[in-house]
Order: sequence, then structure tokens, then C-alpha cells
Amino acid sequence: MNRFKAWSIMLISILMIASLAACSGGGGTSTGEGDSPGTDSNSSNGGADAGKKIELSFWSLGTTNYEELAKEYTKEHPNITIKFQNTSDQTAHHNNLTTALSAGSGAPDIFMLEIAFMERFINNQDKFHNLYDLGAKDIEGNYLDWKWQQATSVDGAFQLGLPTDIGPTVVYYRTDLAEQAGLPTDPDAFSAAIDTWDKFAAVANDFKGKTGKPFADLTDLVYNGVRDQSADQIYFSKEDGSFVGDTNPQVRKAYDFTVKGIQEGWIGNWTLWSPEWQKAINDGEFGVMLGPAWIAGTIRNAEDSAGKWKIAQLPEGAGNWGGSFLTLPKEGKHPQEAYDFIAWLVSQENQLKSFKESGLFPSIPAVYSEPAFKEDQDEFFGGQVISEAYAKSAERVKPVYYGPLHDQTDTIIKNALKNVLEKKADPQKEWESAIQQIKTLVERS
Repeated sequence: MNRFKAWSIMLISILMIASLAACSGGGGTSTGEGDSPGTDSNSSNGGADAGKKIELSFWSLGTTNYEELAKEYTKEHPNITIKFQNTSDQTAHHNNLTTALSAGSGAPDIFMLEIAFMERFINNQDKFHNLYDLGAKDIEGNYLDWKWQQATSVDGAFQLGLPTDIGPTVVYYRTDLAEQAGLPTDPDAFSAAIDTWDKFAAVANDFKGKTGKPFADLTDLVYNGVRDQSADQIYFSKEDGSFVGDTNPQVRKAYDFTVKGIQEGWIGNWTLWSPEWQKAINDGEFGVMLGPAWIAGTIRNAEDSAGKWKIAQLPEGAGNWGGSFLTLPKEGKHPQEAYDFIAWLVSQENQLKSFKESGLFPSIPAVYSEPAFKEDQDEFFGGQVISEAYAKSAERVKPVYYGPLHDQTDTIIKNALKNVLEKKADPQKEWESAIQQIKTLVERS
């Protein structure tokens, strides 16, 4: 997952975003503690290969603890060997799989697929094992429904991958600036003060007047916050893939809301990931950042701001940015053993370990109630138990379909907003131009 800044997963833009996670392999022909729930460990070859030496290749992505967990698994399943190939370059990672699948050779037994690349592969189901055929139905109910659906075919018959981590979005806010503006500093009270987008805008205006600083850092993250609360789909129809962004009221709401912030002066003019933006984080040049769990790693890099941040909830709902799945390309010679391993790897117990050790935020909600999940007060975030804040957001996310041209479409609209911000361009003309560019993109694709 695009992480990879401490919270793992870090996404930057589809096909160029930043992403994360993935895993591979492991035996299911033995019985015992290593067996995953809902699977028959003797289902492969009727248990005949229980002592046969099996090697599973695993292409993983980003910073995870999966290699350490694999050592635990192979200790319980000594006939299984798991060979990892890890990279942090998510674009190259997914391109390498595309090349292997096209050539018909070279694909791993287990491939970690970042959500930003989901649409590239879910439409090539003949290249992957359907995990429903290997036992996934038995564990489907363990995972967040919206996360599971991201890797499910439109007709619901094919499951491409098992969920690893997620990136629920929240409101990171500066308590010192909130206090200066007369806002509450308690997370629940701050959330209540901005629990609708209209209230958010009113608070933002008041904040700017009292502090002389923009309330939100930049246009892209504000737009994302509203956009991701779309019902079922954003820019493209899940049913037939047609472009619906121009008629989706939530997309227009996100655009108009961001324009409002630009025109009223409560959105800053920084660029995501730029040194200037990171300096502004450290120096307290804005009040809030709307971002996913893993972006906390970037905030932590602003060492001078330690203790001055807390986390509240987005108005009117939540969204998700990032997360991965473990898939099984059909070239793999041991699909049941590979499935049994990945089901074990992303089980409740091991998701908790991955969260504690690598910051991979769990996609199994039962983890959220475990004492070990809620035990750490984060001093950087003012002593808040931030895992609970992320969990609350995760359980508010609704399933949404992206479509294969999501990133390109999103970039066009954000460029229009950039023109409104930097060139004082007419918002309606920029909207119309963006929609025409997108329609041309769709026609050519």
C-alpha cells in the first residue's frame, strides 16, 4: 500500500500513486494452529501432498511484517517455503505482473494488489483464481463489507483477492490553532462542530478571520473528502462502465464546495507532497488536513508539531484512500496451499500483529474491539488513542466503484480546480472544459 511512510500504504495517484501491501503463499495440507478459519486444510489433493515440499512465490509491496509472519507459518508447515520479492515501486510492481500475465509465464503464486490498480486486473479474471472456489465464502463476513466488495466482480460471483489493510480518511487538526480560533480541542467536540459540510465551511471562514490562516491545506484533499462520499460510484457506472461523473451530484458538490473554499480564502495554495506543504505542516500554517490513516506518517515528520495534532471525523460520512489485496494468479501450481496461507496471513490475529508492527490498518472490524488495538495513547497526537478514530471512520465508509479511468478523470477535474485557484479562472467554464476532456478520454479509450 502506498504506505509507506510509517503507516504503510502510501498512494499518490493511480498508476503513479503510492500504494502498498501484498502477500503470498502457504500450505494448507497440514492441520493445526496454522490453519485458517473456513478452509479445509486437507482439501488440496485430498491431503496426499501433506509432506510434499512446496515453494510459494510472493510478490509483496511496501513495508509489511509479512516475511516475519511467513516464518511463523512455515514453522508450523515445514513442507512449505515462501519466497518473497518485495518492492516499494508500486507502478513497476503492477506493470511486472501485467507483463508476466501477457507472456503466460513468470507470475508469482501470490501477488499483492493495490486498490489503485484493481480495475486493471479485475477485468481479467481468467488470469486469476476465484477465491470463492478455494474457501473465501467462509471468511467473507469477517471483513468490512465495502473493502471486500472492492475485489468482487459486478455479478458477485468472482472474488479476486483477500483484503489486507485500508486507509480510512479523517480530519487531522491543530489543537493550538483550534484554541486560538475559539474552537473545541476535544476530538468529539471538534467533530460535532464540523459535522456537516455547511458547518465545516462556516467554521473555516471564522477560523481564517481569527487566525489569519487558511483552515484547510489544499484543494485536492478537500475535494477528495467530499467526492469519496459518493453513493455506489464516482465517475463511472459499475453496471456498464459509462461515464456518470457529470451527473453524479456528489462530484459536483465536491467541485463546488472546493471552489467555495478557494473563493472565500479558507483553502491554502500548497501542493500535495511538496517541500513547501511539508514545511507548512511543521510550522502550523493551516488548521486541518483531510487525509487517510497512513498520511499520519507525513505529519509525524513535522517534528516541531508533536503534541499539537488530534484527529476528528469527516463531516457527513467517510472515505478511504489506499489498501491492498492478496491475489492468486492462475500460473501458480499450488492454489489451495497459497490460499490457505493468505487466509491465515490476513486473519484477525495476524491483522492485529501487522497493525502493531507495521502500521497496516486492519480490514477486519473485530480487531477494533481488541484491548491490544486500543491500548496505545499517541503522544504525538496529544495522547489520543488514534486507532479508535481510524476505526470509527472505517466503519462509516460506504462501498464505491472507481472504474479503470478514475485517476485520469480525477486529475482533469483537479487541474480545473487548480486553474480556479491559481489563475482565477471561471469555475463553470473550467467544469465544462473538464467534462469535455473526460468525455474525449473515454471515447478514445
